[in-house]
Amino acid sequence: MSRGYFITFEGLDGSGKTTQLRRLAAWLEAEGHTVVTLRQPGGTALGDRVRSILLDSRSEATLGPIAPLAEMALMFADRAQAIHEIILPALDAGTIVLCDRYTDSSEAYQGAGRELGSERILAMHRSVCDNLQPDLTLLLLPSLESSLYRARRRNQRATQQKGTDENRFEREGDTFYRRIYTAYEAIAARDPHRVATIRDDASIEQIGERIREIVASRLPAQAARA
Repeated sequence: MSRGYFITFEGLDGSGKTTQLRRLAAWLEAEGHTVVTLRQPGGTALGDRVRSILLDSRSEATLGPIAPLAEMALMFADRAQAIHEIILPALDAGTIVLCDRYTDSSEAYQGAGRELGSERILAMHRSVCDNLQPDLTLLLLPSLESSLYRARRRNQRATQQKGTDENRFEREGDTFYRRIYTAYEAIAARDPHRVATIRDDASIEQIGERIREIVASRLPAQAARA
């Protein structure tokens, strides 16, 4: 049995990556592929606990401020569990894995946003994740302003309708997010074979079509290598 294919979705909150991941999963399944989807942080019992700490803006009211290094360590604890429990078993079974965020997010948010530096993040990835890399990363990078507007509006709506509060990162200022945006651009420039960047502020349907074109062009190459 050939190894599966590991695709990650990256971008700022509000970039549309979660919507596009769901659309791609539905298309791949309609094409006859077996697909596993997950998000980070989250996706496992441990990861969901970590997510509730890291994303809920109310967590610091009870826990106190979360240190940047502690935030990084929790992100990688979630990731290591997901690799062990979900990602590697699925890849070994020949499944396509779609993951909403991975280590590029840590390099952008903790490395650049929290100013811990890329090398510290990459060293952690080599150590904790055995340097497991995606086969393809789809980076959605519309304008910074539109991403932040959509993310903050979405989370406010979720708080009002569902009582959930995942606004901890969205409370950060625009300077924080400019560092993240610049870091994503640097990651894409550093690894152009792995990272496919989609910058359009286009419709959901147009971006989805572009993603399907990219994935369709890459999956046969992976099968040929196997």
